[in-house]
Amino acid sequence: MSLPELLSGAVGDDDVIARVPLGGDDILAVTPTRTLVYRADGLLSDETVEEYAHDAERLAVSTGRRKSKIVFGYGLDGEEPLSVPTKRLDDVIHPVLAGVLSARGVTDPGESVVRTFRFSELTLVVTETRLVKHVGAAVWDGEFEAFSYADVTDLGFEEGTVATTVVLTHDGRPERFKAPNESARAVRESLVEAVCAFHDVRSLEEFRAAVAVDKEESDAEASGDTTDFGEGPDPLSASPAADHAASDAAETRSVPAGGSDAEADGSTPTDDGVGSEPRVETGGAAASDPSTDEETTGGDGFEGSPFENASIEQEDALATEVAELRQTVEEQSARLDKQADLLERLIEELRQGR
Repeated sequence: MSLPELLSGAVGDDDVIARVPLGGDDILAVTPTRTLVYRADGLLSDETVEEYAHDAERLAVSTGRRKSKIVFGYGLDGEEPLSVPTKRLDDVIHPVLAGVLSARGVTDPGESVVRTFRFSELTLVVTETRLVKHVGAAVWDGEFEAFSYADVTDLGFEEGTVATTVVLTHDGRPERFKAPNESARAVRESLVEAVCAFHDVRSLEEFRAAVAVDKEESDAEASGDTTDFGEGPDPLSASPAADHAASDAAETRSVPAGGSDAEADGSTPTDDGVGSEPRVETGGAAASDPSTDEETTGGDGFEGSPFENASIEQEDALATEVAELRQTVEEQSARLDKQADLLERLIEELRQGR
């Protein structure tokens, strides 16, 4: 159906996304950025076109018996009232509110508005990707709330005597609001269809099952991040072999071979058991013979001494400990590989719905 010439000229290159007859030849046309109202010739006036920009900060409605007003609030720029027949109010408010939400960035470009509900001081706008809720006298202003279907994990309805409570679980928190029982069925069907279409399921039961699978997968991934990898290898200082070797070396150093403690420090025991000061000979027959000392201690001074024995035992202990650590690391690697295989199998089975 073509638009009147005056209205078509005012629309220009914009796309008309909705057109609502207002009675007689009067027409309301909604574009993405404006609402235009065409008034046909009358007995007292010529045909006119009125324009209302969608960048409003507030949208309010006052209802009368025959006529109702939609008031566009532009902040410091004032208000612009649009008069429409009361019986056409619901048909008009739906596309107008959709245009305002799009212009204000509440909805994305091209996002369709499925249904609009006004209950006293509660306004619900069901789109194909989110639910917009506003509480207050105005139909919409900056105090609105938006709930994306991507973050919805459950949707329930609690029937009451006068009203039905809608329970929307969003981002782990339940959001509750009431709809009159005479409109509850329409609210339920609109929300269920929109949420199911967004998640590509056919029913609310399938949606809940899909959410449960997603939760199991996320729990499995979370448990994989905190996998127990065992106690791990003991630190070097905690090795029994090293402790045993260190103990043997300490005992060996405390008692030198071939003499008592008194002989080791160069003192000569007396009859009363107290050692005397050592004497230092500078020559004569009492002076020590280098050749004799060499025969006693050996060629390098350490052969057959406790120092040589301790060094050999420590090397053996370290070699044993390195072998034990290598075996422990190999066992831990095998355990990690087995756990990784189990996690991959679990994730794959969850994705297949098993």
